[in-house]
Amino acid sequence: MATVELPRPVISVSVQEADFDVARLQASLLSGAAVEGAIATFTGYVRCDNENRQVEALELEHYPGMTEASITAIVNEAAVRWPLLSAAVVHRVGKLAPGDQIVWVGTASTHRESAFSACEFVMDFLKTRAPFWKKEQSGASAHWVAARETDDKRADRWREGDTE
Repeated sequence: MATVELPRPVISVSVQEADFDVARLQASLLSGAAVEGAIATFTGYVRCDNENRQVEALELEHYPGMTEASITAIVNEAAVRWPLLSAAVVHRVGKLAPGDQIVWVGTASTHRESAFSACEFVMDFLKTRAPFWKKEQSGASAHWVAARETDDKRADRWREGDTE
């Protein structure tokens, strides 16, 4: 039985202020894949409540150029670990309200396990490696959101080779 050589994955990364259309992004992800088998996606939203504080707004800052390069490196690493056909990340910046879409990650592969694992890997490392700074507005006060130990632990499992 001959093995099929998969083409290099089509990768798309966007950091933007504008909202995004999940259906359009998924259709675009599929159009970039030569042979679809499965896609996995994740959409993140701004929380209404964080650490027992009501969130009125979340402001995201980034370093243009550096942020996109960092995200692209994360997606490329996922493409080395799993046989991806295509992958895309859209991350918003600027001032967002509770319930607003903040991030979308999509991965396409020939099998669901690879699509799921790669999507989860990308999201875990977006939380720990991508240079974003988040400031929450709660009432009259604002504070910078600190990195979470739980996010680091999730990313650590990939470093240790656990791909489940």
